[in-house]
Amino acid sequence: MSKATNKTVLVTTAHRGVFWGRIESKRDKGRTLVLSGARNAIYWATTKGFVELAQVGPNKSSKIGMAATRITLHDVTSVTECTEAAARAWEAA
Repeated sequence: MSKATNKTVLVTTAHRGVFWGRIESKRDKGRTLVLSGARNAIYWATTKGFVELAQVGPNKSSKIGMAATRITLHDVTSVTECTEAAARAWEAA
């Protein structure tokens, strides 16, 4: 895995999924992504929209699913690079 693909990202899908993890690989012109260490945002209590999850991470009122070793996401609609502070918050959630 290259340094470029080891970034933590927030990914949304056409199926209303919101996921966090590290990009492992891209397929189908970026519409399909494989994330490692992925977690699903079941509910987020942000005050500034879902992008807040990429800037500061989930807060105490958010509900975050357990980490998956690897997940393949289809119909990706957005990929937002996360800050280091957000990555720490996701890992601690």
